[in-house]
Amino acid sequence: MSPETTASAETSAGDTMAAVRPAEGLSQNARYAPTSRLIHWAVAALVLVVWPLGFVIEFVQNDSKTPFYFLHESFGFLILWLMLVRVVVRMIRGTPPQPPMPRWQKITAESVHGLLYVALFLQPIFGFLATNAFGFPLDWFGIVTVWSPVGKSETWAPIFMGVHVALGYAILVLFVLHLGGVLHHHLLKRDATLYRMI
Repeated sequence: MSPETTASAETSAGDTMAAVRPAEGLSQNARYAPTSRLIHWAVAALVLVVWPLGFVIEFVQNDSKTPFYFLHESFGFLILWLMLVRVVVRMIRGTPPQPPMPRWQKITAESVHGLLYVALFLQPIFGFLATNAFGFPLDWFGIVTVWSPVGKSETWAPIFMGVHVALGYAILVLFVLHLGGVLHHHLLKRDATLYRMI
């Protein structure tokens, strides 16, 4: 076998292995910063806790709602601060290059990602404002009572809560779209998209 044939065979085999296990050989520059990766998975885990807590509160008896509200509000406020840190890290470190994809997929991915960022910022803010407008200060994990720019208001409370609930369902839709995109790249295209965040 000639050297050219051997090299070609090795390259082909290497390409096949890369397609099967794209994480191998993926440089640190091709991955998100460690802080970004940690915050990404922490926020994802918190969303999977906060969203169900918020959903079931309506079905819990009134005398048992307090612990649900306490955890929902405290974890939600934590998401806000984690997102702030993530944006700062993103501004400082930037983002790794995306794997090649059609332009429409890139636009869709960036749109979903951007809207998810916005929703994850606004949703806890409106939840925080709604809590105060209903006359309850945010007692964050029982550690500190967080000051609010609004007081009790029967006018604004339902408005803030309506926006908060709408954003919650928007996050659910965006979360599913984001997960679908990741699975599409990981299972069908078998590229390194998921491994950039691991």
